[in-house]
Amino acid sequence: MSPRPYTVSFVCTGNICRSPIGEVVLRDLLTQADLPMPVSVISAGTGDWHVGGPADPRALATLTEFGHDGAAHRARQFTRDSFAEADLVLALDRSHEQALRRMAPTPEDAAKVRLLRSFDPDAVAAGELEVDDPYFGEDAGFRRTYEEVLAACHGVVEHLRQVLATMDAAAEH
Repeated sequence: MSPRPYTVSFVCTGNICRSPIGEVVLRDLLTQADLPMPVSVISAGTGDWHVGGPADPRALATLTEFGHDGAAHRARQFTRDSFAEADLVLALDRSHEQALRRMAPTPEDAAKVRLLRSFDPDAVAAGELEVDDPYFGEDAGFRRTYEEVLAACHGVVEHLRQVLATMDAAAEH
């Protein structure tokens, strides 16, 4: 039996705007990444308001505009139990990061939590590590969210390349 895939979970507030964009973008980038091990990409929200519902229509329209398909997305909630299935938990802003660290059942689970934009060197250099919530704004906010998420996801792919190569090498010994 093969081990379960390495799992990346994006987490925002309601799992209808930012985290579904992250999930779809990273999943699409990974189809071309040629990694040594399989990676599963999921997303969830810290709240349960939208569980079972689709992504926000503006998020879906933005994904479509940039050649992605988010139609299959259904919102879910991230809970303490979700840490068991995730290897890397990507918070979209500091409030999510703090909530996730408080929710983590163990220090090892808390260590899985990272701000998504911490994987974008330009965002780190600018000190802008949060992806603002576009929910109450205009379409331009969703495009900005997409651009920020895309830049960070390229960094996530490189991080995964390194982590998975190390895990693969360790499994061979």
